[in-house]
Amino acid sequence: MKDFDVMNRKTFLAMVLSSFLGGAIAIGGYSLIKEDAQPNIVPAGNSTQSPLSFTNYVFDSADFIVPEGLNFVYAAKSATPAVVHIQTTYSSTGNGFSRNPMEDFFKEYFGDRYPRPEEGHGAGSGVIFTSDGYIATNNHVVEGASKIEVLLNDNRSFEASLVGTDPDTDLALLKIEGDNLPTIKFGSSDNIQVGEWVLAIGNPYEFTSTVTAGIVSAKSRNVRMPVNANSRYRIEAFIQTDAAVNPGNSGGALVNLNGELVGINTLIASPTGSFTGYSFAVPSTLVKKVIFDLKDFGAVQRPLLGISIEDMSAAIAKENDLDVLKGVYIGGVGANSAADDAGLDVGDVIIAIDGKPVGNVAQLQEQVALNRPGDEIEVTFIRKGKTRTTIATLKNTNNTTQIVEAQKTYDVEGLKVEPVSDTMKKELNIESGVQLKSIENKKWSDANIKEGFIVTKIDRKPIKTPDDLYASLRSAKGQGILIEGIYPNGEKSYYGIGW
Repeated sequence: MKDFDVMNRKTFLAMVLSSFLGGAIAIGGYSLIKEDAQPNIVPAGNSTQSPLSFTNYVFDSADFIVPEGLNFVYAAKSATPAVVHIQTTYSSTGNGFSRNPMEDFFKEYFGDRYPRPEEGHGAGSGVIFTSDGYIATNNHVVEGASKIEVLLNDNRSFEASLVGTDPDTDLALLKIEGDNLPTIKFGSSDNIQVGEWVLAIGNPYEFTSTVTAGIVSAKSRNVRMPVNANSRYRIEAFIQTDAAVNPGNSGGALVNLNGELVGINTLIASPTGSFTGYSFAVPSTLVKKVIFDLKDFGAVQRPLLGISIEDMSAAIAKENDLDVLKGVYIGGVGANSAADDAGLDVGDVIIAIDGKPVGNVAQLQEQVALNRPGDEIEVTFIRKGKTRTTIATLKNTNNTTQIVEAQKTYDVEGLKVEPVSDTMKKELNIESGVQLKSIENKKWSDANIKEGFIVTKIDRKPIKTPDDLYASLRSAKGQGILIEGIYPNGEKSYYGIGW
């Protein structure tokens, strides 16, 4: 019993000593930490609180190594000098500024145009791809601009000329006068994979030369933009990423980790107009084709199969007794078209172009668009359960294999118009008309007249040429006018406006 009491006392003293020692260590450690760690101080503002704050983090090691495959330094250094800041000016015509139709859907992030008494301004990005100053950007960045200024990464400034545009892919080509300019190398958007790292480089919110990173979330994405929605030749095969982009990024570069251009940043999916998770870029293979068409010919050489198409689905498969769920269903074939000559027919399901699988309309459009009229492509399709192939010789919008010359655009009362081709007149069964390529006249835009509309009559008088349109509008000043016409999809429309 005595030995047991001695043992208890020893145990008790050991517990007290351990507690005392533990407390001393805790107090000493806290004192050391308190001396070194200082809180981040956010400068106090006035009644309007600044959205900016310090977000520093102190590493406890100077030997931190970025894992292989996650180092973006090389790509950023090699690509950033070729990405430019584009500033645009929009001259007032006394009619104010037209509202861009894309504001109701995917927010354009090239910077807002701010209406002012005399002029408006916008901003975006672009990519230099030749050392003598050719620049690729988005059409919506420069559309309707009276002046385009390009600011390089090294702060040099140039006034740019507009070489050509393609609203159907939302691309435009600019030219500045310079030599030995930094350039970006084209990469292959066909080779990038979903899940691969990419960088978005541009000028969001006037923060020049900004680099953000993300992954490829999806490819050949069709977002069904309402802008230019009535065009039969619109192509949507976007690369979807989660790299952060914001107003000012439009026209900037999407690059892989080699610093190669794989896309032109164009859209964001956002209910607010700022980045909320997804952005979309025109793939570089399509960019390269369109931009060099504009550079070499002044117009895009649009290759066509001449078919009406839609994505395959379970409903279409059931309705047509088809044993295929992926591909592109042919709902119509134009007479004497490339598809007609190649033996394609209604009910066929296209599953590959030149050996590359196509699972939807966007993929088919992209693969066909990479060619020019006169080029031959191999079309793989399924007919009555059997897989077949055929060779199709692509044709242009005039249903020939010839190079299409650039169509001259005319400015008429704040409207940019072009004559309608004989082929389009025949397709739409009209005898005359001029087509609206862009609308900067507020009265016309407020009447909800869309780009692509073909004006056939003003106050029941036929409009055959841009001169006819000009004369009719001048004679109707101060009066109401009735505008008649048709969209390229065959939809007839009538508009009445006070002129």
